[in-house]
Amino acid sequence: MPSVKGLAAAMGYSPNYLSDMLKKETGKTAQEYIKLQVLDAARELLLRTKEPIYRIAGRLGFEQPSSFTKFFKIQTGVSPQDYRNQHIV
Repeated sequence: MPSVKGLAAAMGYSPNYLSDMLKKETGKTAQEYIKLQVLDAARELLLRTKEPIYRIAGRLGFEQPSSFTKFFKIQTGVSPQDYRNQHIV
């Protein structure tokens, strides 16, 4: 998952500046904001693509699909596969 340090470097900011800016604009810490963005992207990919979970995990920056599954389940209460199955129309 992206780190505050990595994101700040990619944007040309210091980690402290990015954290302060995000807190001011969103009311969330940089790490909270990153988690929310990753979770939103995961939900989108799970619902709009038929990509396997391991590919979605890789696209989102997780080295191991199991890390992605654990993250997703902690955040939502269900596994990525169960989330996908629950929202199939």
